Amino acid sequence: MSRQWIETLYDAFGQSFNVDKVYFESKTEHQHLMIFHNAKFGRMMVLDGIVQTTEKDEFIYHEMLTHVPILAHGNVKRVLIIGGGDGGILREVCQHASIEHVTQVEIDQAVIDMAKEYLPNHSNGAFDDPRANIVIDDGINFINQTNEKFDVIISDSTDPIGPGEVLFTSPFYEGCKRCLNEGGILATQNGVAFMQIDEVTTTAKRLAQVFEDVTFYGASVPTYVGGIMTFAWASDNAANRKVDMDTLTKRYNASGIKTRYYNPAIHQACFALPQYIVDELNSFDK
Repeated sequence: MSRQWIETLYDAFGQSFNVDKVYFESKTEHQHLMIFHNAKFGRMMVLDGIVQTTEKDEFIYHEMLTHVPILAHGNVKRVLIIGGGDGGILREVCQHASIEHVTQVEIDQAVIDMAKEYLPNHSNGAFDDPRANIVIDDGINFINQTNEKFDVIISDSTDPIGPGEVLFTSPFYEGCKRCLNEGGILATQNGVAFMQIDEVTTTAKRLAQVFEDVTFYGASVPTYVGGIMTFAWASDNAANRKVDMDTLTKRYNASGIKTRYYNPAIHQACFALPQYIVDELNSFDK
């Protein structure tokens, strides 16, 4: 008989899953890791009691956090991924043959090792791509010390608690700004806005102190319960998020990537935010 696993992200509200089989469970130096099987979502990874990714719906999150900034930019050669130890973002980045170099900074080697063994389809061999440089380090430490420059930085972090907390701070955003080439884009995971609206407004305030153009875009990922997942967007080039449909379509077709959620129409539509988010963003002086 299956046991129940209950998510602990929110005190007053949550979700539960049947645990049909536990593949891996361990307490590392940084966090508690577990992978189990659920009949509906397949293999699921949870960190410190919070769903991080599942086989069933991971493609939505990974495609949107990757292809929106890359295809909006239009000429990406170098990408930096912060976090993303499951390999899903790296897999999507490596679909773009025009990208010459990808650096991924993950704080916990155990996450990568576990994902390779138990969630191999997430990375789909991307960790072995010759363009990929995997660095085991704290994201903000790498940002503060590197002299490298990138066209797109993607922060695929956990929620702003524990090891992921520092990736939502002003010093991290300032470091990202320094590491971006002119016209570069920073895209970050930013939680489910309906449930975590303070996270959205705090991020907006901090990013607005560093970048000229700051907004959010969204996608609905079933296991991130509570409404749309928001992704923060920051750049000094406002034109990046206003690319016309014809140009997006040409870039998408030329890229040769295969997607299950992302397409040019979704790209344009995802920047349209619900009014409750718009009102919150307009409620403070940016």
